Amino acid sequence: MSAYIARRLLASIPTLLVIVTVAFFMMRIAPGGPFDQERALPPEIEKNVLAEYNLDAPLVVQYWDYLSGVLLGDFGPSFKYRDFTVGQLLATGFPASLKVGGLAILLAVGVGIGLGTIAALRQNRAVDHVVMATAMTGIAIPNFVMAPLLTLIFGVYLSWLPVAGWGGGAPRNLVLPVIALALPQIAYIARLTRGSMIETLHANFVRTARAKGLRERIVVLRHALKGALLPVVSYLGPATAQLVTGSVVIETIFGIPGIGRYFVQGALNRDYTLVMGAVITYAVLIILLNLVVDLVYGLLDPKVKHR
Repeated sequence: MSAYIARRLLASIPTLLVIVTVAFFMMRIAPGGPFDQERALPPEIEKNVLAEYNLDAPLVVQYWDYLSGVLLGDFGPSFKYRDFTVGQLLATGFPASLKVGGLAILLAVGVGIGLGTIAALRQNRAVDHVVMATAMTGIAIPNFVMAPLLTLIFGVYLSWLPVAGWGGGAPRNLVLPVIALALPQIAYIARLTRGSMIETLHANFVRTARAKGLRERIVVLRHALKGALLPVVSYLGPATAQLVTGSVVIETIFGIPGIGRYFVQGALNRDYTLVMGAVITYAVLIILLNLVVDLVYGLLDPKVKHR
C-alpha cells in the first residue's frame, strides 16, 4: 500500500507542473497588470516597482524564479496586500474555508446518501418521485439564489440566525452558509446514490444474500450499499476539493474570510502570485483527494487491488 501511494504521489508531480505552468503563463498573457489600476507613476518609480517584484525580467526568467520559490514552499509576496505574503493569506483564509466546506460535505454525504437509498428502495413510488423532484430543484437553483433566500427567511423574517459575518466560526454563523453550500451537493449525491443503488439491488450477490434469508436491512446496509457508493466516492473527490477551497458566492454573501474571496480579488486585481497560490492549493487538494478516493475504492470493492 505504501509503495502504491508513493508511486501515485510521484506520478502526480508532472501533472502539478503542467497546471502551474499553464496557470502562470495564462495569467501573464492576460491584458493588464497588477499596478495598472493605481495612479500613474513617474517612469523611474515604476521601473523600481517592477524591479522590486521581478516583473521587469523576461517571462521565462520570472517563471523559473517563481517555480524555484514554489519548490521551497514560498509563493511570493502579494502585489495588492503589501504587508502579507501569499502563504500568510492562504494560511489565514484556509481554516475558514475548510470549516465551512468540510461541514457542508459531511452534511451532503449524510443526507444525500440517505435520501438516495430511500428513493431506490421505493423506486417509482411517491417517495421516489418526491426525492428526485426535490433533488432536481436543488440542482436547478444556483447558490447565488438559494443563499439570499435562506438569509431572507431565517435571518431577516424569522431572525433566527445571523445573516452574515464570521464570528470566529461560531455555530450560529455557520448554519446558513453550510446549508447553502451543501444543498446542491445533496441533490447530486442523492441522484447518484439512487441510480447506483437500483442497479446494485438487482445484482447477483444481492439476490444470493436475500436467498439466504438475510433481513432486508442487512442486505441493504452490508451488501448493496458498498457497491452503490462507488460512483458517489468518485464524485466526492473533486466535490470535496471544490467545497473546501471555498465557494466564492457563499463566502461573499455571508462575509466569510476564506480563500475563495482571495482568489476572485486576486484575479480582478491581477495579483498574479495570489491567484497562483490559490490554483496550486486547489490542484494539490484534487490530487490528494483523488488518491484517497482510489484507496477507499479498495475498501468498498474487494476486486480492486492496489499494486
